[in-house]
Amino acid sequence: MTPLEKLLKARRRWESDYETKGMIPKNKKFVTTSGMEVPPLCWPEDPASAEEYMEKLGFPGQYPYTRGPHSSMYRGKFWTMRQFSGFASPEETNKRYRYILEQGGDGLSVAFDLPTLMGRDPDSPWSLGEVGKCGVSVASLEDMEILFKDIPMGEITTSMTINSPAAIIWAMFIAAAENQGWKREQLGGTIQNDILKEYIAQKEFIYPPTPSVKLVVDTIEFATRELPRWNPVSISGYHIREAGSTAIQELAFTLADGFTYVEAAMERGLDVDEFAPRLSHFFNSHLDFFEEIGKFRAARRIWATRMRNKYGAKSERSLLCRFHTQTAGCSLQAQQPEVNLIRTATQALAGALGGTQSLHTNSMDETLALPSEKAVTLAMRTQQVLKHEVIAGAPIDPLGGSYFVEWMTDKMEAGANEYFDKIEAMGGVVAGIESGFFQREIARAALNYQQEYDRKERIIVGVNKYVDPDEVIDIPILDIPEEKIRTHQIKKLDALRKRRNNARVQECLDNIKQAAENDENLMPFLIDGAHAYCSLGEMVDILKEVYSEYEETVAF
Repeated sequence: MTPLEKLLKARRRWESDYETKGMIPKNKKFVTTSGMEVPPLCWPEDPASAEEYMEKLGFPGQYPYTRGPHSSMYRGKFWTMRQFSGFASPEETNKRYRYILEQGGDGLSVAFDLPTLMGRDPDSPWSLGEVGKCGVSVASLEDMEILFKDIPMGEITTSMTINSPAAIIWAMFIAAAENQGWKREQLGGTIQNDILKEYIAQKEFIYPPTPSVKLVVDTIEFATRELPRWNPVSISGYHIREAGSTAIQELAFTLADGFTYVEAAMERGLDVDEFAPRLSHFFNSHLDFFEEIGKFRAARRIWATRMRNKYGAKSERSLLCRFHTQTAGCSLQAQQPEVNLIRTATQALAGALGGTQSLHTNSMDETLALPSEKAVTLAMRTQQVLKHEVIAGAPIDPLGGSYFVEWMTDKMEAGANEYFDKIEAMGGVVAGIESGFFQREIARAALNYQQEYDRKERIIVGVNKYVDPDEVIDIPILDIPEEKIRTHQIKKLDALRKRRNNARVQECLDNIKQAAENDENLMPFLIDGAHAYCSLGEMVDILKEVYSEYEETVAF
């Protein structure tokens, strides 16, 4: 078969998939404001030119998925609009969730407070000053039940941003859904559960890397067996970028973490095609518009190539790099906060043109405080304008074939591959974490960015140029009375401890410890503990007796 014949065969396959699998509404036409009907995919009419043009680009929904994981992309199904939210008590956050759903959100993304992220109950002395401050406080199944009160947990998809105690929080979510009457196979969503990036960037770790990766594999194995609609890991570059990395570092370090989980799951005995379809990714969308689009396209190509060639994946779904995107929180500025609307809209457009499956748009005021309802609504409206007014008539991968976009995609891929070689030479991701390689690379990148800003080689509008010296910032501050929330959460936890079956609690904790010592999958034991109303801190602490706590000793 000649290259041209292969191209034409691939084109016919794409056209067939577009018609039969694309979920295109019947008689739906995509037209410009001038009335021109826009084709689903554009290419040169001359076959010889098309051969050269499409040889590397490929087709949407076909290996290596540079142009998107699905044949029809947004023509068949738009990205999920998911707003990251959580503050104060579960009661307060539950009100915000219902508001988001009423405003047109079709998925929830849970932000937990720092004590929850660190596996501490609100009555821990280490929790003082942080309960409910930057997320919602969840210490037990009771809190999880309140958080999702009157929200059908089996009908929406839920993303939960938590890592070191992720298995425990997920167990509470599963138990709460079961108490609502849902079966495990009905639950759809994602738990971030990417512990490697915590050591690299965000620093919310509890246990050493090796047992922490074991816990991640436990969740992968359990989801594979019992929750087919759940993504047990969201391999996250977002926090790596927020810590100061470059786009290439974000791409390389994120995918390297992902490959580490793949290898660990395969070592457990799982077939790659059993679990890989449920691995998802989470990327940052920053301000360099075309670089971000190239990053997203390169991520799909790298993931598909490695999954097939190195890990032997055969299922098409195992090759798909599906990802959520969040606009760059670190790019938001306190000065002239309305300008953040423009930054966020541009970043969201990059995510959409880059082919994201899910999108969160930051609120303009969150660099000053927890977002106001007006700001949250504007953030949601940003996505709705993109969906209905900007992207609605566009072809699939509209920037594909641009000389600059293709050059940028290639450069991103090449830069990531250079990092993969370095990481492999040092013994892998865990070895790189323990030696401080990743931390030093990000620190250098962050320093370089700051120096460019200081020298005004990098302009931040309203901050180091176009400054308004008379600016008065009039942003409503959402007051979070931490002491009041902490008292409320402690009283609730105290009352729970008095009325629960504490003999059953101790039995569950003993079972968790013994299972950890025996290197068993902990998920069934954690779910039992959640149903018995063991607290988060109690389950975290019993595992500390087996795994110990990790203390970073990296020299910069």
